[in-house]
Amino acid sequence: MQAGVMLMAGRRTRASAPGRRIVPGALWIFALVAILGVLAAPDAQALSPTGEPLAIQYIERRIERPSPLNNEDPVPDDEGLKGAELGIRDSNATGRFVGLGFALKTTVVEPGADIRAAFAEIAKAGPPRFVVVNAPADDVLALTDSEEGRDTVFLNIGATDTRLRDGDCRARLLHVIPSRDMLADALVQLLVFKRWTRMLLVSGPNPGDGLYAEALRRSARKFGAKVVAESRFDAHGADIRDSALREFALVTRGPEHDVVAVADELGEFGTNLVFNTASPRPVVGTQGLTPAAWGRAVEAWAAVQLRERFKKLAGRSMLPVDWAGWMAVHAVGEAAVQLKSGDPAAIKALMLGPKFEVGGFKGRSLSFRSWNGQLRQPLYLLWPGAVVAAAPVEGFLHRRTELDTLGLDQPESACKAMGG
Repeated sequence: MQAGVMLMAGRRTRASAPGRRIVPGALWIFALVAILGVLAAPDAQALSPTGEPLAIQYIERRIERPSPLNNEDPVPDDEGLKGAELGIRDSNATGRFVGLGFALKTTVVEPGADIRAAFAEIAKAGPPRFVVVNAPADDVLALTDSEEGRDTVFLNIGATDTRLRDGDCRARLLHVIPSRDMLADALVQLLVFKRWTRMLLVSGPNPGDGLYAEALRRSARKFGAKVVAESRFDAHGADIRDSALREFALVTRGPEHDVVAVADELGEFGTNLVFNTASPRPVVGTQGLTPAAWGRAVEAWAAVQLRERFKKLAGRSMLPVDWAGWMAVHAVGEAAVQLKSGDPAAIKALMLGPKFEVGGFKGRSLSFRSWNGQLRQPLYLLWPGAVVAAAPVEGFLHRRTELDTLGLDQPESACKAMGG
């Protein structure tokens, strides 16, 4: 991989780093901040919403998660939902200027329950037109394939599975949360930029760990990095808080490497891997230096304003799924405001069309990929307390937009449902 070679026809290589530029669509972010400031003023004048509010359904599958190690904070029960609630508040704040109102209806399905039956019960009052889904991939497909969902636009905020953007895509399914491939691409771009191209990969035993590890392998091949060795670690049956010093020295021995990449989506051992590797190497992946859609340390592009409003609402920090929940509702609301209409068919057509752009407090105009429904977006490389970098990393170029260097590009996606 040589510097100075640009990305053309969907191929990705390194190029000399261009100057940082501000995309005109990013100015929308500052306009939103200004609008919200006006709304906060006591003398703000606005139209009252007319007619029934546009209803957005939120449906979530409650997931059983293992108890976190090292006194880490558990995943909040309202992760995702609080983001959607903030999205409704923001949509109503801007919608009142054009006489629009929005409402959120919530359904939470417990582990083991039938999510399709729950959705059928919701649809008895009339099939919902926009549904924010916070659930695993199989649940997402069950909803999108249901008879009740044939006229519904589903916005996925919880399932990172690449297959939903590939062979298992659906025509009315949009993805706000980034895929595993997008996360892996963001991480490997930074590693290649820093010339840390040799990865020793440690994977956990869970299905998601295997999928994350495969995403890292694909990204390594794509951008010219290399997985020099692999090992597996199963934390079940041992208290690694006491044995980490010995356990991880064994699984991280191998050929010369620059980083230890970890695939541990449930957080069963990855945190303990940091500073316990056989060689003094950074830990990257699901723990250590982590790619994410959002994080507590994100501050640029007025993100502090969004972050603080969320904290006031939820009493905690905004997590990636919270941002996705906010973004999903915000996208529907922004489409309605642009149209000055609450007509679901018109909103759907605009959101799925090539001209739709929306701000997300990320410094760029965001849009949905026409070939598989994935939201284009910058991603962050995070260490607790700090943003290390943002991806796309400077020097990784694309003939359409650098944002399409993250995740499946059009020639790579097997999605046919959306006309790709």
